[in-house]
Formats: sequence, C-alpha cells, structure tokens
Amino acid sequence: MTAAEHVDVLLVGAGLSGVGAACRLQERLPGKTYAVLEARDSIGGTWDLFRYPGVRSDSDMFTLGYPFRPWKDPKAIADGSSILAYIRETAEAFGVTSRIRFGHRVVRASWSSASASWTVSTAHGATFTCRFLYLCSGYFSYESGHVVAFPGQEDFRGEVVHPQHWPADLAHDGRRVVVIGSGATAVTLVPALAERASRVTMLQRSPSYIVSRPGRDALADRLRALLPEKLAHRVVRGKNVVFGTVFFQLMRRLPERASLALRDRVAAQLPASIPVDPHFVPDYAPWDQRLCLVPDADLFRALRSGKADVVTGRIARFTTSGVLLESGHELPADVIVTATGLRLVAFGGIELSVDGRAVEPGEQRVYKGLMFGGVPNLAWCVGYSNSSWTLRADLAALYVCRLLAHLDRRGLAYCVPDEAAASAAGKPRPIVELMSGYIKRAAPGLPKQGDRRPWLMRQNYLLDLADMRFGRLDDGVLRFGHAEDRVASAR
Repeated sequence: MTAAEHVDVLLVGAGLSGVGAACRLQERLPGKTYAVLEARDSIGGTWDLFRYPGVRSDSDMFTLGYPFRPWKDPKAIADGSSILAYIRETAEAFGVTSRIRFGHRVVRASWSSASASWTVSTAHGATFTCRFLYLCSGYFSYESGHVVAFPGQEDFRGEVVHPQHWPADLAHDGRRVVVIGSGATAVTLVPALAERASRVTMLQRSPSYIVSRPGRDALADRLRALLPEKLAHRVVRGKNVVFGTVFFQLMRRLPERASLALRDRVAAQLPASIPVDPHFVPDYAPWDQRLCLVPDADLFRALRSGKADVVTGRIARFTTSGVLLESGHELPADVIVTATGLRLVAFGGIELSVDGRAVEPGEQRVYKGLMFGGVPNLAWCVGYSNSSWTLRADLAALYVCRLLAHLDRRGLAYCVPDEAAASAAGKPRPIVELMSGYIKRAAPGLPKQGDRRPWLMRQNYLLDLADMRFGRLDDGVLRFGHAEDRVASAR
C-alpha cells in the first residue's frame, strides 16, 4: 500500500477559485506545503469544461479576474477561451501548475480528532492527508447538466445536444437550430449560432430579464493609457464593485421601477416583429433570478437581423422534424439545443465525515459563507450569485489564510464553528436565494444559511470585505483548540 502524501493545505479543484486560492496561499503563507487535486486532466474548471459556441463571462473581468493579476485584454466581457488562457497563465506565473495533481477525483474525506488531520481518498486509490481542507470545486456537477426527458425525443431525426457536453464536430452551418431555454447559456448561444445557422429560434417557457452593456469598459481604456497597470486595474475594479452593489440594491428596493426600466431598454432594441410582451416580461422581480448579460446587445442584433427569433410557449413533444408546442405550432429544426440548466451538488459530491460521523450537506449551516458547524479545518468556496464569483472567492481565500496564520501563531491544531450555535442560527434558508429552477431542484441537498450573522451569507462585497479581511477571528462562535481538546470533546 502506497503511503499517503501529507501537506499542510489540500485544495480541491484547479479552476478559477482553486488557482486563486493557491496563489493567495503562496503569497500570504509561503512556508506552507500544499497540493491541488483536480479531477480532470487540465486547468480551468468551468472555463475548460464548457465549449459551446459563444461561451463567455456574464460578469466584467475586472471583478471576475484576480485582484493580484490585472486583466489586460481590451474586452471587459470576455470569451471563454480568453478566460481559460488567463487562468492557466496565472497558474504558471505563480508556480501553481507544478502543485496540481491531475486526474485525482476526490471521493471521500474523513477528519480524525486524534491526529487533527483530514484523510482524503481519490477515485483511483491515491490517499492524501492534510491539516486543512479547502474545497474549491464550486457547486455544480461536472458530470452532467440538468437533463429533461422531452416526450417524443427519440423520434427526432436531427441532433439533440446539451451545452455542457457540446460535440466538437457538431456542424450547424446553414441548419435550423432551436435553443430550448431563456437563461444565460441560451442568450449566449443564440447570437453565436445565428452567425452561421440558417435560422435560430430561442424557445422559452418563460422569459428572463436581459441587460445589455458594452463589451469594453471605456473608463478602463482611458485609465490604462494614463496610470500604471495595477493602479488602473484597482480603480476600475473598485468602480465596478460600487456600481454593481448600488445597481443590485436599487433593483431589490424598487422592483417595480427596475422591472419597467429593464423592459423599456429591451423594447427599444427589439425589431417591430417581436413584441416585448410576452417574450421579455418575466413574472418575477429583478434578481429573484440572476440577470442575463448580453455584451454590445449581440442578442438583439441577431433578432433584428432576421436570422434569430424568440418563441414563448410550452413543449408538447418532439416530432421527427422539430418541436411541437401545446399551442399546436411546430418549430422545424435540424439541431435542438437543450439549454435546460445545471445540476448542483454540494462539496463536489465528496463524502465527508468527522470522527466516523457522516456530514450530511443538506443539514449543515454555513458559517460566514464557507465553514460548517462541528466540521473542523474545512472551508468550501462559494461565490456571489448577484455579482462576480471571484469577488467572494478571493475574500474566502484570504480568510482561510488568516485562519491558518492564527493557528500557527497560537500553536493551535484546529478551528471549528460551534455546532450548538449553528443549531440556534434561526430559520434555515437556502444558501443561494434565487428562484431559478436549477437552484430550487438542488436546495434540499445543499447547506443552508441562517437569518443572522455569522450564519447569514450576505450578497454584499463591501460588507464582507470589512468582516472577512479585518473582523475578529475569535468571535465567540469559531472555536479554537489543541488536538487533545478535540479528542476529549469527541469522547
């Protein structure tokens, strides 16, 4: 039997979050040993997995990118390949690439109070031990997206594809394409496919709020010519953080006005043949679901060109030549894209246990958005749902570094949120408070938040910045101790 490899910190996932956390660990705690376990054979996570046409960010790259490595591309809303290159170049520049163990899919992790360490097992039999375990694998399944079994799908004579598993050899030139969905993936696919397809139809059961913004940041372009690179990046990043926070707060506090403003902006960009109602009038308030971002109004340009259109209705069944709606209208298609959403999983599907007791994800309360009551020396990276994922991911990485430094200074072995305090955190609420279907489907199996700090996961970077960067670590809820203390407690 091969001996387990031991490191101080074990990171799971070599995507945007995992690479960023590794860089922060090297920057803040250069003496720590660490390794990154990556299930796939390449760096990049989401941005390496998704290969569908037009894949891009739905956040600006000055906040989605790393604060310690300025985004240099002129595009503020970047395509997937540019983001992937940025992540890989960052990993290489900071020496992270050599610390990644590819093809290591973690299946279980168990904490032992006796040794004050985690034992981590991978699918192909490798074993690692670590003092601190940091899960940076996000919360959606890399195995498959949400798949809907449409009636009559086996009768369709064309091709049916899901965006999460886009075939490299799929040809859509001159073909009729129906994209089922109205979320971020669908509004990205439609204009990209319309460039070469004969016609693309976005078929939606219900509409989403769509916001158009420039693909380039004019202020960033000017500041880059006047200021040093890092200073310009910091100024633009700060501007975007403040603007995004104010934009979100206004929409949540004035939902009716925000809804009308968003609809009016969309109506001004549509061709006369496509009415704003019912195709762009959602039945929920802004930010009950995440807004769909379209750079440079590319979706509306495709609609105005006549090569794309939108249909709102319910599917009765697939036919041999397309999609039949409940209204009786049939949409002809050669290719059907089922952009029906993601499938969420907690902890990357890893089985966790503490001293032999299984940790059930759906029963956990999240402390400061990243730790769990009664689970020592473990953090789970979850980003914001109302702004750039990386804003919170970077705060979480810095907080983990603060915790590790605190343990070292005090000669302590572990930190753990108080389990009793977690039970008294108020009525449980979903960790992601959006009404999107893929989130509702997964909610029972995901950790919950409470209704008060520090068990409340705030969607506010400015508040979290003050708390996670400068707030007290020993807040009365987070417990610290020596290995023998934990053993005695377990007994």
